[in-house]
Amino acid sequence: MDRDAATAFWIATPGRGELRREILPPLPADHVQVTALYSGISRGTESLVFHGHVPPTEYQRMRAPFQAGDFPGPVKYGYASVGRVDCGPADLMGRSVFCLHPHQDHYQVPATAVTPLPEGLPPGRAVLAANMETAINGIWDAGIGPGDRVCVIGAGVVGALVAYLAARIPGTRVTLVDINEGRAALAQALGAGFARPEAAPEDQDHVIHVSGQPDGLDHALTLAGDEGLVLEMSWYGDRPVTLPLGGAFHARRLTLRSSQVGRLPPSRTPRWDYRRRLALALELLKDPVLEPLISGESDFLALPRVMPSLADGAGQVLCHRIRYPAAMSND
Repeated sequence: MDRDAATAFWIATPGRGELRREILPPLPADHVQVTALYSGISRGTESLVFHGHVPPTEYQRMRAPFQAGDFPGPVKYGYASVGRVDCGPADLMGRSVFCLHPHQDHYQVPATAVTPLPEGLPPGRAVLAANMETAINGIWDAGIGPGDRVCVIGAGVVGALVAYLAARIPGTRVTLVDINEGRAALAQALGAGFARPEAAPEDQDHVIHVSGQPDGLDHALTLAGDEGLVLEMSWYGDRPVTLPLGGAFHARRLTLRSSQVGRLPPSRTPRWDYRRRLALALELLKDPVLEPLISGESDFLALPRVMPSLADGAGQVLCHRIRYPAAMSND
């Protein structure tokens, strides 16, 4: 396995993807070679990247750990790969691991860049790890405590995971808000209530916005109680967002705060690092109630054809899983 061919998904130009072949070099010392089993696509950041909506000011901050190329393209982008270590240190050989790597069937990374899956976590569900990390950061940034009233606007993958985590804090009353009534059963399974936007409860202690739509953030401001917190977890790329900050916004002393997974909250940094947070995310994903967040699956070779519809949100997908040929022999 000194040299091997790999196939990777590239965004050739905004809105068009293709598969490209590349040669892997001899494996460097302290590296692993991974054969991908699954990777995950959600409708948020990857959709904006696919359509070329990353603003130039964010080109460097938005780089994925093992990204190749540059925005808007050609670029190899992605951050939710689960695979099997086929070459590397003895303690990792044959292990199923998670890595923040683009969509590619074979790849080499430093051994420190992979995290072994905990026992009891199916590799196919582990593609949610990056989304779970984002949700954990959101819970920390929101500062939710026992008994709080919490509204989560947007029942996509991250919103569903935020509701799932918040509902497990003792005494909380959590409502997942979405225009799609089909998400009511998902909310119930996650331990949360459900409401359409017009029926969402008001006077909330925390309102967490994850819909990706500016109208959702407008609505979030109306649901927060006096001195309440509105946490913005959506990222809009190069789209401008206008907010109604007149009216009662100042009189009610609302707080509008952003949350982004790329940085740990200051209160956590003395004790937490990214590796510890990822390990927690993987442990939490062992709960089988989270399996419905995988809303579809496609073969890797079909990704150039499938990605445009996924990026446009066809079928109201949650997390779409990409299955690689090695997954069949691993099952």
